[in-house]
Amino acid sequence: MTPLNLPPVTLKTQTSGAQTSVFDFLRRRYVRLTPEEWVRQHFTHFLVTHKHYPQGLLANEVTVMVGGVARRCDTVLYHRQGGSPRIIIEYKAPSVPITAATFRQACSYNSVLKADYIFVSNGLTHYCCRIDYHAFRVEYLNEIPDYDAL
Repeated sequence: MTPLNLPPVTLKTQTSGAQTSVFDFLRRRYVRLTPEEWVRQHFTHFLVTHKHYPQGLLANEVTVMVGGVARRCDTVLYHRQGGSPRIIIEYKAPSVPITAATFRQACSYNSVLKADYIFVSNGLTHYCCRIDYHAFRVEYLNEIPDYDAL
């Protein structure tokens, strides 16, 4: 797999025939190892290990109804109190550039979830936006904040 712009992590993998799976520590099961999953696993480990995000507040592949269609948000961080979404994260494979369409996809999920932050990453480039709903403003942050800074 492609080396990423994230700290290295040791992932548990298993192979069956020609298919490799990786253990998703949030879902507590093996899932097919795709380039996008490679990014998801590195990014979620980065959040928990280096940015101190509570593992118990993160969830992968969260179903969201957008315009009557079931869609899956890649990762969601929930608030401690009330369980409402705090951050939504959209991943792309390292070979897929982050474009306006990527942000539109994340924003479509956020039209339902109303999270405070949107993160987008392809493992090489990472974007972090804080949404101020009262001022109708989006602020791009220079880096992924530590959990305590949210």
